[in-house]
Amino acid sequence: MNNQPEPAIHRILVVDDNPSIHQDFRKILCPGKSQSGATVASMVEELFGEAAQPKPAGHFEMDSAFQGQEALAKVQSAGHEGRPYSLVFMDVRMPPGWDGVETVTRIWREYPHIQVVLCTAYSDYSWEHILHKLGETDSLVILKKPFDNVEVLQLAHTLTKKWAVTRQANARMADLDQAVRQRTEELLQANHNLQSEIQRRSLVECALRESEERFHKAFETVSVALGIQPLDASRYLDVNQSFLALSGHSKEDLLGKTPDELNLLETPGHYAELVQSLRHGRPVRNADLRIRRKDGEIRQTLASIELLRLGEQSCLLAALLDVTDQKQLEAQLRQSQKMEAVGQLGAGIAHDFNNLLTIIHGHTSLQLARSNLDADIAKAFTQIKLASERAAALTRQLLAFTRQQIVQRKPLALGVAISQMKSLLCRTLGETIQLECQLAPALPWIHADASNLDQIIMNLAVNARDAMPNGGKLVLSTGLATVTADQAAGHPDKRAGSFVVLTVTDTGCGMDKQTLARVFEPFFTTKPIGRGTGLGLSTVYGIVRQHEGWVEVESQPGVGTTFRIFLPTTDQRPEPVPAPAPGTCQAPAQAVNPKPDQAILVVEDEPEVREFMTTALSTEGYEVVQAASGAEALLKWKDITHKVRLLLTDMVMPEGISGPMLAKHLLRRQPDLRILYTSGYSPDVVANGHVLKEGVNFLGKPFTQDRLLSTVQEALSSRTPALDLLPAGAGN
Repeated sequence: MNNQPEPAIHRILVVDDNPSIHQDFRKILCPGKSQSGATVASMVEELFGEAAQPKPAGHFEMDSAFQGQEALAKVQSAGHEGRPYSLVFMDVRMPPGWDGVETVTRIWREYPHIQVVLCTAYSDYSWEHILHKLGETDSLVILKKPFDNVEVLQLAHTLTKKWAVTRQANARMADLDQAVRQRTEELLQANHNLQSEIQRRSLVECALRESEERFHKAFETVSVALGIQPLDASRYLDVNQSFLALSGHSKEDLLGKTPDELNLLETPGHYAELVQSLRHGRPVRNADLRIRRKDGEIRQTLASIELLRLGEQSCLLAALLDVTDQKQLEAQLRQSQKMEAVGQLGAGIAHDFNNLLTIIHGHTSLQLARSNLDADIAKAFTQIKLASERAAALTRQLLAFTRQQIVQRKPLALGVAISQMKSLLCRTLGETIQLECQLAPALPWIHADASNLDQIIMNLAVNARDAMPNGGKLVLSTGLATVTADQAAGHPDKRAGSFVVLTVTDTGCGMDKQTLARVFEPFFTTKPIGRGTGLGLSTVYGIVRQHEGWVEVESQPGVGTTFRIFLPTTDQRPEPVPAPAPGTCQAPAQAVNPKPDQAILVVEDEPEVREFMTTALSTEGYEVVQAASGAEALLKWKDITHKVRLLLTDMVMPEGISGPMLAKHLLRRQPDLRILYTSGYSPDVVANGHVLKEGVNFLGKPFTQDRLLSTVQEALSSRTPALDLLPAGAGN
């Protein structure tokens, strides 16, 4: 009996479109028996310099394919027959049809264990490209052309042996799997009587694990900061991720340490009182507790503490909800609401004050118009007039804070406005304060009132000057900022968009938090009595808000203050001013001569204001009909025997009929009636959709006799029908 096993016969497929290549492979892999021995011996002798001892060698059965489709068909047929190929020698280039790489890809989809030798000259595919196509695998070998016979034979023996070993290993694994399954079935059968107990314990353990897992996940992922401490000691046993984020410490820093050792509590005694309250049976829910972070920042939290049993140990579970940002937002909202309330109060005060100033200023101007007035009396009236003008200026500042002043907005360049004011600012600041302007080039335009913009810059500069009595430095800088919706969500005044930013920074005395909270309130000032009205910064606040922007301020005592003014950009451009044609001039407006057969209807609920307007108009020869309300004006209209040319009416009146409503009723009866409105409010506030133009169909209080007469004359001579100045449908 021959103890030496018969050599295995391995099937090899050679795929190449060149028939001579197949002949070469067949000579190498499948020579005659004697020729095979001689060939192998000669190869060994050539390689190692000594004669080789004859050993049993494996036999190869070689098939040929000349195209990729044919190769795939033969591989599939061999697999179905149960005599699969163990190795494929594949040429890369095989026109037409699939190339070698494509053929290998398709073969491996069905038979991934076939070993492949890819024969290439690297002219069609690089190594990286081949790996990209086929992926990294230990079943692929690249054979560079021209190849050596010994190398081909060695690859054939090695790869077929690898294929055979792999098949044996897979078969052995299948046998082992079968043995394991059989043994498992035996064990399951043997332990059948223990299934009920195992199942019960499994359910209990599973429930315990799920409970622990739920607690662990909730403990780690909840947004509330959680910390566990022994009841008889304060050292932390465990903390979650939110606690780490709140405290700023790492878990290694916290575990095993007490809050006092970490300097974690702003008032340690307060936390001890909460724990003591819990010991006495009183629950601790949403108690205020201030936490000091590792970087020193103080965070406001709401603390809730519960007793917890961990094994045999009594512990405390402290839950800390960080409400710092919420408190700040609430404070900002309260401040915004307070400013709105103050603004509404200021608007009402300004309206009533304007009525009083109209009386004072109007009657003063009537008296000063007399030619036979005594010099001392004239001087007194002049002082009264100057005082009323100063009072009117204060009223305008108050209206600026309430965002109810008259503005004429147009496209402006912020950098140009600052440059034009630089010399004036230097004189205002004085020699002890250094002014530095850092103006960004090519900023977008803003839609603003030029005088209001100058007022913002001047008020901030004066405020900075007063904060630096011993001198210092003031920096005005401009820039561009883009605010996202997420950034705007945290501030009640912010909104998303593109903004030009004016930054004003001084090196003055700075402000504490209490002062900073009230800095924009009207009439609030830290200056001595008589040194300021307290309307400078409130005016800035109101103007910026009226321009759809907002103000941010930062300050520290002894360091200085920084104001940032955010103004929205605009795509509009300034309108070019047309030059007058040569040889032409502007024709003056023609005066309107009063006609005795035509009247002016004056409607004003304030008797003193109504009396002043009637006197001023009558002095100029106008026929005046008075009414104290809209209802009275409608009644008197029926009794007027001559034509009314102009309705001069207050915007806001009692008895349910406002000035625009009265105008609407009268325009139905007389479409050519001219309308002139008056009000102590801004036209932006009382317009309510009407087209109000200062000096054309609107007269803001307070006003003098001259301004009243000139505006009345302008309204009477206007070629614009009153219907064009009302909203659509108002005259129907």
